Amino acid sequence: MTQQIPSTEPELAGVRNFRDVGGLPTVDGRRVRHGVLFRSGHLAHATAEDAAFLASLGLHTIFDFRNSADQQLEGPDVALPGVRNVNLPLSDPADGAEFWKMVRDGDLDQLREILADGKGANRMIVSYRSIIKERTAEHSQVLHALAEESVPALMHCAAGKDRAGLSIAVTLLSLGVEREAIVADYLESNAKHRRYKVKRNGSGDSVYSPEVMELLSPLFDARAEYLTAAFETIEETWGGVDKYLDQGLRITPETRELLRERLLD
Repeated sequence: MTQQIPSTEPELAGVRNFRDVGGLPTVDGRRVRHGVLFRSGHLAHATAEDAAFLASLGLHTIFDFRNSADQQLEGPDVALPGVRNVNLPLSDPADGAEFWKMVRDGDLDQLREILADGKGANRMIVSYRSIIKERTAEHSQVLHALAEESVPALMHCAAGKDRAGLSIAVTLLSLGVEREAIVADYLESNAKHRRYKVKRNGSGDSVYSPEVMELLSPLFDARAEYLTAAFETIEETWGGVDKYLDQGLRITPETRELLRERLLD
């Protein structure tokens, strides 16, 4: 039986899915440094105690991958003194606004039409593939910023699972982190206390029927098949991680070495 290491993850009242990515192993025997790279859901509902904890991390930059529809729904991040906030949407402005309204309305017939019979999971796979192929400029900006000065850094989207998950995965790939470790970190977003809370429109009730929950589960799960689709897209489009970083993201060997110096022990 694998020994369980006691969690040092803080219990944040208003921020979901927060964790330090430190400790993940690279293929050449190094590890991601603790205290330099964090991930989470949005910070809009952070309490004063949450904000005090986040401020104690000495963050240089917060990368917010939400779009304008996300920000309108949840609100802006709580401001942290002296921390640079970079909004870098990884989907088009208002993309999915009508879709998420339908999710919150809980219309069963509409949800069946667009999510049943594997369509929900396929929607996620298509989204992951698209972000990898079409958002190279954004991922390039993040990696260059980390290499230059922007650490410690926190990356987040709405739930901290998909857009932040992909951006963390790309960063870890650039560092040479073991693929299995990247997937394992990604799957940690499935823990009950980390999952995004969706409230129904018209009430504070967040409880849906079992059928609606089943239909919605592909959207709120972190599934290995989603991240695998992203990795496959890198292979199919560029022929491997090195070419993806070089040709897709314009990350030179010198920049990769700077990233490793800043983020690895």
